[in-house]
Amino acid sequence: MDTQSLQAFLAVADSGSFSRAAEQLHLTQPAVSKRIAVLEGQIDARLFDRIGRRVSLTEAGRVLLPRARQILVMVDDSRRALGNLEDSVAGSLTLATSHHIGLHRLPPLLKAYTGQHPDVRLDLHFLDSEQAYQGVLDGELELAVVTLAPRPDPQLEAVPVWIDRLCFVCGPDHPLAGRGRLELRELCAFDAVLPGPLTFTRGLIESRFASAGLELPVAISTNYLETLKMMTAIGLGWSLLPERLVAGELHVLEVDHPPIHRPLGYLVHRSRTRSNAAQAMLAQLDDAREPAAREWG
Repeated sequence: MDTQSLQAFLAVADSGSFSRAAEQLHLTQPAVSKRIAVLEGQIDARLFDRIGRRVSLTEAGRVLLPRARQILVMVDDSRRALGNLEDSVAGSLTLATSHHIGLHRLPPLLKAYTGQHPDVRLDLHFLDSEQAYQGVLDGELELAVVTLAPRPDPQLEAVPVWIDRLCFVCGPDHPLAGRGRLELRELCAFDAVLPGPLTFTRGLIESRFASAGLELPVAISTNYLETLKMMTAIGLGWSLLPERLVAGELHVLEVDHPPIHRPLGYLVHRSRTRSNAAQAMLAQLDDAREPAAREWG
């Protein structure tokens, strides 16, 4: 099996489409089909059922899928191990980050890193933290700088770099803005706009309300914190947002509740060989760790 055929197989399996796989791989659709046909010939089995425009894995495809991921991770690891022998910081570094961290935390670090290591080509992906987490776990991403999960998978090394304090906020014209100190239950009488239900941040918020026997009245949810800030500012509901995002048009509410914090940091797979480029980035992130992050957990 050649790696190009396996990459094409994974691209089709993940996207559910030959045309989308072709776009992702920067190939023509016939080229992707040819690579899949070569792979099917090598294993003497069909990998996909094609019914109209729908593409689904056959039983043979489902068996091959996790093994194909493992093979490509091993090949990638071997390349990194050999590249590390040169003792130079160069090559490609696949790094994923969330939109919020990429906009508000990483820019100074990335500027310093690229200045110190001009021979590294950064392959930067903006993803939801949960997608990046899975990407590192699956071996598709070498490194992610994201909101950390409350209980990370033991296969992953999760290191806090910053600690975000989440503030209760509303728009200046919202009914809550005119009140003094509030109880959590008083917030539940008004709509909330919060991160999506499957995000680590939403889970953290829900657990606090659930422990108080309360249910969150979520009217709108989105994974983009800048969008949540806009919706809160125009009065669509109260929200919980990182402290450094609330300056300006938002009113900070005084709520009789212990502060809610979330850890932001990096994720790497414990079993993967780290390139010199990744090691240099991790060293820079370690140097940037806030005192509170070093004490976290």
